[in-house]
Parts: sequence; structure tokens; C-alpha cells
Amino acid sequence: MAGIKALISLSFGGAIGLMFLMLGCALPIYNQYWPLFVLFFYILSPIPYCIARRLVDDTDAMSNACKELAIFLTTGIVVSAFGLPIVFARAHLIEWGACALVLTGNTVIFATILGFFLVFGSSDDFSWQQW
Repeated sequence: MAGIKALISLSFGGAIGLMFLMLGCALPIYNQYWPLFVLFFYILSPIPYCIARRLVDDTDAMSNACKELAIFLTTGIVVSAFGLPIVFARAHLIEWGACALVLTGNTVIFATILGFFLVFGSSDDFSWQQW
């Protein structure tokens, strides 16, 4: 039952993050849809870590290069997701208020993705690997 509660709270967090992203795009004072390009970063961010989890066995206690490369690539994707709205705002494609809303949405979405891997990343019976 704890897994279901975690899944519901994570989906609520994802919905809140997407709401901030949509508010940054669709409010009449902003009315620019350039910030929607951060959706690509939301999709790309868990991919390196998921691939590394499939390729690496967790039997050795020492860290390995594959997992560290996956974390490095994920960090680059997350930093790019935070940098893109700032670049758009500096180039006057979007307003700074929209940039703030998108950055808030980024924080919530990436915290939700991190929470998903922390809750369902363990090797217990209710794992994300079943999906």
C-alpha cells in the first residue's frame, strides 16, 4: 500500500510541475510556447540512468564507470533544462516571469523524477523494473 501512496503523490507532483510549465507558456501576458522545449529534457533525463541500471550488476560495492557516466549525462541534461529558459529569457523570446514559472516547474518535475527512482529503485517486490 505504501507503493501506491508514493505513486499517487509522485503523479501529483508531476501534474503540479507540468501546470507550472503550462502557466509559463499559456498565460495571456506571456503567450509564447518556446518553454515547451524543456519537455524533451524531461523525457531524456532518466534514460542514461535506466540504461546503466540494466547494464551494470549491483554486486560490487565500488562505483563503476558506466554508472558514473550515466549520472554525468543525466546531470548535463538537467542543467540544460534549467539553462534553456534562461537563454530564452535573455534572448527576449520569453518574459522573465515565464522563465521563473518554467524554472519552478523544472524543479518540481526533476524532484518528482528523483523521487520516483528513490522510491521504486530499490530491489524489493514493488520495483520500477516491473514496468
